[in-house]
Amino acid sequence: MYGFSRRVDAPFDAAVARIREALQKEGFGVLTEIDVRATLKKKLDVDFRKYVILGACNPSFAYKALTEELEIGLLMPCNVIVYENDDGGSTVAAMDASMMASVTGNDRLSEVSTAVNEKLRRAIESF
Repeated sequence: MYGFSRRVDAPFDAAVARIREALQKEGFGVLTEIDVRATLKKKLDVDFRKYVILGACNPSFAYKALTEELEIGLLMPCNVIVYENDDGGSTVAAMDASMMASVTGNDRLSEVSTAVNEKLRRAIESF
């Protein structure tokens, strides 16, 4: 698995708002937001479920990771997704930051990725 997720009973818009708040409490800002549904409708004229990709960044951890591995920026920011389930609830998921260390082979990134994962998991589990 390349991430971790949690199904929540909250409707999509509420889940997006709640994960934004939870990420902020854990020291992350959202640098990017991609509305997948709107993009697919505009570019392909297809209908898709409500789905958003949030590019979350914790500046302290980003700095530490970049000082260890300059090209780690290719794997940043940390993606967090929210999508609408068929039952009206939502799924919230985050990337597994330890994938960064495994992709690069740089063991010095393990400490950073472990700390990032702890914060991302807490944000998702706060629902």
